[in-house]
Amino acid sequence: MAAVTEFFGCNVFNETVMQARLPKSIFKSLKKTMAEGTELQPEVAEVVASAMKDWAVEKGATHYTHWFQPMTGITAEKHDAFIAPGVDGKIILEFSGKELIKGEPDASSFPSGGLRATFEARGYTTWDPTSYAFVKDGSLYIPTAFCSYGGEVLDKKTPLLRSMETINVQALRILKLFGRSVTRVTTTVGAEQEYFLINKEMYKKRKDLLLTGRTLFGAKPAKGQELDDHYFGNLKQKVSDYMKDLDTELWKLGILSKTKHNEVAPAQHELAPIFGTTNIATDHNQLTMELMKKIADKHGLVCLLHEKPFAGVNGSGKHNNWSISTNTGENLLEPGKSPKDNKQFLLFLSAIIKAVDDYADLLRVSVASAGNDHRLGANEAPPAIVSMFLGDELTHILEAIEKGETALATVKAFLETGVAALPKLRKDTTDRNRTSPFAFTGNKFEFRMLGSAVSIAGANIVLNTAITEVLQGFADRLEKADDFEKEVLEIVKETMKKHKRIIFNGNNYSEEWVAEASRRGLNNLKTSVEALPTFAAEKNITLFEKHGIFSKTEVISRCEIMLEGYAKAINIEALTMLEMAKKEILPAVLKYNKEVFKTLKVKQELALNISLEKEQAYAIKLSNLTESLMSKIDDLDNILLETKNYEDVEDLAKFFREYVFGAMQTLRVVADELETIVSAANWPFPTYVDLLFYV
Repeated sequence: MAAVTEFFGCNVFNETVMQARLPKSIFKSLKKTMAEGTELQPEVAEVVASAMKDWAVEKGATHYTHWFQPMTGITAEKHDAFIAPGVDGKIILEFSGKELIKGEPDASSFPSGGLRATFEARGYTTWDPTSYAFVKDGSLYIPTAFCSYGGEVLDKKTPLLRSMETINVQALRILKLFGRSVTRVTTTVGAEQEYFLINKEMYKKRKDLLLTGRTLFGAKPAKGQELDDHYFGNLKQKVSDYMKDLDTELWKLGILSKTKHNEVAPAQHELAPIFGTTNIATDHNQLTMELMKKIADKHGLVCLLHEKPFAGVNGSGKHNNWSISTNTGENLLEPGKSPKDNKQFLLFLSAIIKAVDDYADLLRVSVASAGNDHRLGANEAPPAIVSMFLGDELTHILEAIEKGETALATVKAFLETGVAALPKLRKDTTDRNRTSPFAFTGNKFEFRMLGSAVSIAGANIVLNTAITEVLQGFADRLEKADDFEKEVLEIVKETMKKHKRIIFNGNNYSEEWVAEASRRGLNNLKTSVEALPTFAAEKNITLFEKHGIFSKTEVISRCEIMLEGYAKAINIEALTMLEMAKKEILPAVLKYNKEVFKTLKVKQELALNISLEKEQAYAIKLSNLTESLMSKIDDLDNILLETKNYEDVEDLAKFFREYVFGAMQTLRVVADELETIVSAANWPFPTYVDLLFYV
């Protein structure tokens, strides 16, 4: 097998390929566009397109596609061949700068939240030169942004790029005041991805997994994750082979897949990449999720990315490791050897504290989905209450500044193992808090509330924009200050006084924290339906409009798209549940009833001197549960009919959460209890044991 260094990025039109194939002046111009965000000149695009096409054809590509990220949360692509008519009935291969820069997919069938009528079909894609093109499955993929004919933003990439530019502008103002020779500031992200792998043949026998990505029925197995034996455990051979192939394909696309291991729940695993620039990390995470599914299929497996595929065991999240760096290689969240004396670090830290407190509702919205509602606050993920973990050292420093005191220097400690042969390990200045929604982990913040299936674009748009707003306020103030260093400390002091309520270093899973958070005045938006309308709150519209991320109309449309998406997800689950209950579970249960009562009748007719008390009680229990099942099916059926009475999307989403979802839960309780008493031969589809332990 070839060494990774030999094939890494082999399918990517990266800087090495560009430098080899482009004239020096063209490469220099393109590099400037990529590094500084300057406008790309048409003549440059023409040369780049020709070189890109030649390279892609050599890689076996016959088509190109503008690859974009609409509001569906997944990616979209329309493929066009390079061919053009030549002479004598032959063809030539063409790809122009215009075709590279601009595409025109149909925009009518993508979610727009009322921005576009169905007949208004024209939409545009435009090349994002800061993200590398790549070859996959015989096509040249060109990362692009997507907008409507009227210029309205219809995707997740455009506002993400805007948010990155705004934070760059404001961060540069701050750094200039500190005397730094920096020309660009970029946010970076490493997105850890959790997922489940199950047997494909078992998967195909479950309509709920096929249609919704999660099990709508399923009794808890005798063994789950209680023994903690799966976490970081030995990889099964089939899983190891899958992970090996996945890494290989990711590496070919230049994706820095670094870590792989078993997660807590049976059949659950995790992949973690090395961080990258936020827009590229977003592209790479979308590709990672796509390849996870494709490669699983080749191994007779299915990759589940739903946040809660199985009740009773841990669900899957996506940890968004966010930081901010300069083009000179400086991480602005690196505390240094003496954090208490690092005023630049303390100022940026204060900006993040204030931003998270001021816009906690937006951060909550950025992770809201029907799937993630099953996970947040379930002792496997942070609660829906947004808070920050800083650790003892940083908290002590900030509290000392707040009180006007001198922070004590941190004494470096070593971990004593008690075994002489083992080396001494320097202890970090703080532990890692795995229960915190937004935890400082050394030189970055780990935003742990994201669900496994979600695009990371939304969370990072909010983070970048909220922090931009605070940095702008800080810069305005500092540029007018007579004593710069004194003003920095005054800002840090004021930030702690006004926003320290958001800092919590304890156990976020505890009920005590829920009560304490309420006393602090922190929001607890437990469900997506509670959280989503806050996206269009006046202060949030003002934030997005001020920094050019979204217009008011675009904010309102996105709010509508998310609420509508929630209602549709629950509706699909409810309809799937009814189909399974009516056509699979009920017939199986009735058949088993017939067997049980037939056996009981035979024994009764024989009139033998034996007790039938237990068998009669069992038969009665089975009959009562069957009756209850039919009743719960009718209840869900009738409640779903009521959804037709709602035209307002917010009211509809609330109805689905309060009534439809509740009826689904009660139906499941009865069906799951029946699963525990109906014979295995009669049960119509694979159980949790089949799904979680048969890989």
